[in-house]
Amino acid sequence: MNYDLMRKQQEELSEEHLWDMILSYQNITFKTYSGLPFTYEVRKGRNGEYTKELWIDRREKSKSLAWSSVRMAFHNIKQTGEIVERPKALGDIRGVTYIYGMFYRFGLIDVPDKVKEKMKKV
Repeated sequence: MNYDLMRKQQEELSEEHLWDMILSYQNITFKTYSGLPFTYEVRKGRNGEYTKELWIDRREKSKSLAWSSVRMAFHNIKQTGEIVERPKALGDIRGVTYIYGMFYRFGLIDVPDKVKEKMKKV
């Protein structure tokens, strides 16, 4: 894990640092609120640059998660309490259950103890 990047993100909450974390945590296993494992990757477009779309690998099929959804949840962190009780507390956002797991792993949010048990690192 890139702990320097994580510490920097926690000290200086910014979209740029969040994007760097997104890129550095590709293909790392996360868990959803209910404890289901998933990974993601950010693919490159024809121009060789990242597409700003995360591809969630949960089962046989991949689902896309738009960077705009991640950004929306990121900006909603300020409205939540110290402990984010459930994914929807970050907003009614498509894919928020995955974002919740990522934000917890990144150290951006805290979750209730009962959820921590389900989301323990793989």
